[in-house]
Amino acid sequence: MTRFIHDQFAKDYLEQLLSPYGEVQAPRRVSGEVRQIDVWFAPNSPQSANASEILGLLGRLAATPSIFEPFRNPATPNEISDCLLKLWEIRGELQREANRNNTNIAESALPKLWILTPTESAGILSGFGAIINDNWLPGIYLMPEYLRTGIVVIHQLPRTPETLWLRILGKGNVQKQAIDEIVALSADNPLRSNAVKLLYNLRKNLQINDIPDEEDRELIMRLAPLYEQDRERAIQEGIQQGIQQGIQAERRQIVENLLQVRFGLLDEQLAAIIPLILTLPPAEFTPMLLQLSRAELLARFAEQN
Repeated sequence: MTRFIHDQFAKDYLEQLLSPYGEVQAPRRVSGEVRQIDVWFAPNSPQSANASEILGLLGRLAATPSIFEPFRNPATPNEISDCLLKLWEIRGELQREANRNNTNIAESALPKLWILTPTESAGILSGFGAIINDNWLPGIYLMPEYLRTGIVVIHQLPRTPETLWLRILGKGNVQKQAIDEIVALSADNPLRSNAVKLLYNLRKNLQINDIPDEEDRELIMRLAPLYEQDRERAIQEGIQQGIQQGIQAERRQIVENLLQVRFGLLDEQLAAIIPLILTLPPAEFTPMLLQLSRAELLARFAEQN
């Protein structure tokens, strides 16, 4: 049961992070047998140019049309083979479409498959011909070139900001460390906000499960203070926002009262300069409202329009 909860979290998480940079389908149906791709991504050229800078290694993986297949537990040979079948079915769809349109598909335009697994045995990696490449970080194993497939062994990735957005899909201490790093990010970081919301949902769904395993119980406990911290911060921000709104409303009322005392009816012209008056500190606008004539006030603030 909890495996499906984690699988859904991984799909939602990848969709949330990648959607600003291109089209995401999670899942995507493929032809042939009833089979679904976990996450399909097609980059938008203008937005995707910044993806690697913002998303680090995940953004680099998403530089081309990509299939992402995340696994909560180490991917088995059968599961990896099934992922390869999905890739070839997608390639077949694209080739048939190109044939109908009498066009050619460049090899570089074909999708890449990225299998995301927490750990993987050397025997399985070797069996699929997946090897370390000097152009990639440790933990990235590439199959032979024309297979256009890589296996990302998350627990082997270096612990750097560049790999953070992939390490959150790991297990145990690797995932907990990534959560700690996300918590340490600036509160106004949009990726932090999205990740925290999804982690909240993960925690809630895990709690619904009647008998979570030990690893999930530890994860629930780790996420509890994160929820409380953000809840408290949201309350404090709401209080501060309310105070600021109250101060602004009080100042506006003072300005309106002074204008009405001086000039009687608060007409459209006077009402229009109130927002400009409120940009000044009270020590500056109060004597101005008491001393200047109506014409002088309108002229004074007409200069700012």
